[in-house]
Amino acid sequence: MQGHPIKLLYFFSFLLFLRVGNASAASTSVTLYQADSLFAAGLYPAAVEAYESHLQKGYKPTDPMLLKLAYVWEKQGDVAKMLYYLQIYFDRRPDEAILKKMHDVAIQNNLRGYETDDLNYFYLFYKQYGLYITLGLVLLGTYAFGIFWLKYRNREPARRRHKLIVLAYLTGLLLLVNLPERYQSGIINRDRVLLRRDPSSAAPVADVINRGHKVNILGSQDVWLHVFWNDGLYYVRKDSVWLI
Repeated sequence: MQGHPIKLLYFFSFLLFLRVGNASAASTSVTLYQADSLFAAGLYPAAVEAYESHLQKGYKPTDPMLLKLAYVWEKQGDVAKMLYYLQIYFDRRPDEAILKKMHDVAIQNNLRGYETDDLNYFYLFYKQYGLYITLGLVLLGTYAFGIFWLKYRNREPARRRHKLIVLAYLTGLLLLVNLPERYQSGIINRDRVLLRRDPSSAAPVADVINRGHKVNILGSQDVWLHVFWNDGLYYVRKDSVWLI
């Protein structure tokens, strides 16, 4: 009789071992539909593992997936990852509510780089209406060049001031069209990251920042990113930043 409890213990231990092993093996092959089901069932750690496994394989995240990942990481207290996924979503779907959410969370956690300043609102406005602005400027430019062509055909002189205005217009249009390619940001992915004066490990340390702060990226050089932070220009290692 005493052997039955021991046999039952071995039996249930064996079943638990098989279940854990199967779960580990299936974690890499779970489908997105199954990941959504895990999320709906409230099994958030397993859902996140499945989602991020697909992202690591090069899968492009959907908008709902980004919001789900942000939601789960917020519930688990990982503010940096929550802001990372919200920022990706915001770049894809600019929304003032998302911008305010990131701003409020950043304030609560003493994080910088998420201020709702004029630059962020300009970027928000451009992302929402940039296509219409660009089309309007192109039509305006077509009209201006049409006038210049008529003047040239009729052998009428064009004023120098008008030429300068058109040149300034073309320069502004070029900058506006290339703005999304020039504007990039990143989120610091670990604590005590060193900001240096020059792109070298031997360069003087200008500041030390922690996980979750956002920096604007101006360029890169080898393993270094040239970033704008706290009204200054510094260099930080690429592997210390999640690129947006």
